[in-house]
Amino acid sequence: MSEVIIAGIGQTEVGEHWEVGLRELALKAIHAAIHDSGGLKPQALFVGNMLAPNLSRQAHLGALITDYAGLNGIEAVTIEAAGASGGAALRQGYLAVKSGLVDVALVLGVEKFTDQIGAGVDEALATTGDSDFEAVQGMTPAAQAALLMKRYIHENQVPKDGFAGFALTAHANGVANPNAMFRKAIKPETYAKAEMISEPLNMFDMAPNADGAAALLLTRRELIPSEQNHPLVKISGSAASSDTLALHDRKDMLYFDTAQISAGTAMKQAGLTLDKINFFEYHDTFGIYAALQLEAVGFAIKGKGWKLAADGEISITGKIPCVTMGGMKARGFAGGASGVYQAVEAVTQLRGQAGANQISNAQTALIQSLGGPASTAVSHILQKVT
Repeated sequence: MSEVIIAGIGQTEVGEHWEVGLRELALKAIHAAIHDSGGLKPQALFVGNMLAPNLSRQAHLGALITDYAGLNGIEAVTIEAAGASGGAALRQGYLAVKSGLVDVALVLGVEKFTDQIGAGVDEALATTGDSDFEAVQGMTPAAQAALLMKRYIHENQVPKDGFAGFALTAHANGVANPNAMFRKAIKPETYAKAEMISEPLNMFDMAPNADGAAALLLTRRELIPSEQNHPLVKISGSAASSDTLALHDRKDMLYFDTAQISAGTAMKQAGLTLDKINFFEYHDTFGIYAALQLEAVGFAIKGKGWKLAADGEISITGKIPCVTMGGMKARGFAGGASGVYQAVEAVTQLRGQAGANQISNAQTALIQSLGGPASTAVSHILQKVT
C-alpha cells in the first residue's frame, strides 16, 4: 500500500484564548495546514477533541467545523479518547489514506479549556476516569497522578528532586517555541520551591490546561501539489492499545502496558528498533507519566525512567531527546489537540525547521499520546523521506 505523507501542518499558539471561540481556533489551524500543503482539498475530517461537550457545551464538531471552514459535504467525525484523542484522530486519518478510500485527510485537534473556569474544569477532566469507582470518590487526574508518583518514589527510592529533570528539560525546550504557553527556562531551585498541588506532585510536575488547535493534511506522495516544496515526512507506523480505565484493576499500576504495546507495534510496522529512534515526543501531562513511558517503551529499565531526566539524557543533545519543543509541560496541555501538536512538532523537526531546538540529522521520531494513565495509548513513527 502507498506511503502516507504529512503534506501540511498548522497550529495556533497555545494559551488562554478568552476572546476566541473553538471554531475560530480550529479554522486558524486548518487554513495554516492547507496553505502549508500547497492547497490540498480534504475529503474527510477527523477531529480530535476531549471535552467540548463538557466545557464548550458543543458536540457534533465535525459538522460545526466543516461548515465554518467552508468544507461542507465532506465526511467529518469527532474522535474522543481522553488525552489521546488527537493521536487517535491521527490514526484514523492515517488508516483512511492508507486504505486508499480517502485521497486527502484533514486531521484536526482542538480544545477550549477557558470556556469554563474553576471546579467545572476539574469536573470535566474527571469524566476521563472511571466515573463509578474513581470520579465519584472525588478522584481527579492530578490526585491520581500524585498517588502513582508517591508509590513510584517509595518503590524506587527516588530523591525529593528526582522528577525535576522532566520540568527543567521541557521548559528549556519551550523557550524557542513561538507557540508555547511558557517560554522561560526554570532553575532547580525554582522547582524545589514550587507550590504543592497534591503531595508529592507540585505545580511543575504537571502540565497547564490550555486552549489550542493543530492540524495536519495527510495524502499519498503522488497527490502532493507541485507548489509544496517542504522535505517530505511519512507515517511509517501507527498503533493503538487500551487497558483498564480504573487503576485499581491493573496488575501493575506502575507499568504502562499500552505504551509498550502501541510503540512496539508501530516500530515493528516501520521495521525499526529502538536505537533508530532519534527523538521521542512523550505525553507529559505529569512527570510521572513521562517516566513510566520511557520505561514501558524501553529507553529505561523499570524504576529508572526518572534517572534519564535527572542525568540530562532527554535533553536536545542527550541520549534520547524528548519533548523537543517543550512538550505539554511548557507548550501547554491542549487536551484533545495534544497528539496533533506532537505530530506538527515532530514534522517540524524532521523537516529541519526547529530552529534553536533542532536535533542534528533527525530522521525518525516516535510520538505517543495517552488517554488518562495510559488507559489508551496511541503511537506513531514519523520518518523523513530520503
